[in-house]
Amino acid sequence: MDNAINIRKAQSKDSKNIACLLLSAMEDIIYDFIGESAYDKAINFLEHFIKLENNQYSYQNCWVMSIDEEIIAAINIYNGAELKKLRRPIENYLKNELNQIFDMEEETKEGEFYIDSLGVRPDKQGQGYARILLQKIIQIYSDKSPYCLGLLVEKRKAHAKKLYLSMGFKYQKDLLLAGIEMEHLQLKQRTI
Repeated sequence: MDNAINIRKAQSKDSKNIACLLLSAMEDIIYDFIGESAYDKAINFLEHFIKLENNQYSYQNCWVMSIDEEIIAAINIYNGAELKKLRRPIENYLKNELNQIFDMEEETKEGEFYIDSLGVRPDKQGQGYARILLQKIIQIYSDKSPYCLGLLVEKRKAHAKKLYLSMGFKYQKDLLLAGIEMEHLQLKQRTI
């Protein structure tokens, strides 16, 4: 593993890289949002919102990991209490621009910082980068906050679930999101 790893808050200029990484983590859900399985349209949709402020995919809610200034991973995280407010611009865009009905379950709530998605570039997967990024996020959000960290993992993604469980996340309940069977996991606040 390279020693020149940097983890930082995302910036608007990172939006294209972040869009590709986040789409790899939630491709089926975004296709459901936009009403078609067109990769370019899904990337454009995500990039549009990542560039903007005050929505759930905004760069304001993202962190990136880079090696020698090349972004290799991204994570999208926000306060669950703000889900409805952060979702509103997306709902409006889908309705007004894409003529899509947005009927998504609420995957988080107050009392939880929600990890919406985590993506690692395909050529860097399996090398421990997701673990490093998650450790940093746990340090920032869980160790110093009264809130827990939460996320959904697809039931069919056993390797991802194994990573989360190994880092202290615990199973809470099953959930259906956009027709996909998920498990809700949480990491409770740790005392320092």
